[in-house]
Amino acid sequence: MIEILQWSTLAVCCAAAVARIPSALRGENRSLFYIFLLATLAILLSIDGPYVAIDSVLGGTNITNLILRFIVFAVIFFIGLRSMKAFGAHQYRRWLLGWPGMLVFGVISAVMILFFIMMDSSGSSAGLAGVARRSVRDAHLVEYYGAAGRAYPAYVSLVLLPAIAKAVASRLPVLVRVGALLLGIGGASLTVSLLFPFIPPQWSSLKFIINYGAALCFVLGLAVFWTGRVRATRVAARKSSTAQ
Repeated sequence: MIEILQWSTLAVCCAAAVARIPSALRGENRSLFYIFLLATLAILLSIDGPYVAIDSVLGGTNITNLILRFIVFAVIFFIGLRSMKAFGAHQYRRWLLGWPGMLVFGVISAVMILFFIMMDSSGSSAGLAGVARRSVRDAHLVEYYGAAGRAYPAYVSLVLLPAIAKAVASRLPVLVRVGALLLGIGGASLTVSLLFPFIPPQWSSLKFIINYGAALCFVLGLAVFWTGRVRATRVAARKSSTAQ
């Protein structure tokens, strides 16, 4: 089931990126294409086979996992910027681009890198599962490292949630509100991921469902949201030309 979810999410992300290629070549919303492309790469690096193959080329020290974390940071950061612009939530930009946002990003990144350096990261293993089984110390370090990796996406999601909630409750076109709702669900899922250390081992599959469910919600939400915006713009332009 987990593999089906992983590859399905990868297929959706890849399809969204491919669908945006014509618009990107025309110079339209290129940032949206880059978000889908980075999301596709992030999902690819989270799957066991591709992860091990790529990490082996990079030295077999699980540096790929650290790269994956920063790719996820980039995806959620750019989703945040696009969403704030789309929702007109400029008052929240300082929490991403201002000193508070930069401080949070810097501290979380430094802590995450520190935990990675402290653990024995040899031996390619997706999700650092092999590293966590090596010793009690490494198991704790992997847990702390993972918590740091989830902290920044959760932070950005919390910053976005008020603007998203306002958009969902507004009188915007239905597709726009549905897209905003999906973004909100994705953001809420990332926030819930902070509770992973409290999930019992027998429910470990729930972590995968939350992670990949969040990715699907973000990708589908962006696709639906921008489709709704394009349609609304075209309808407004058609009405304007008719009135003239």
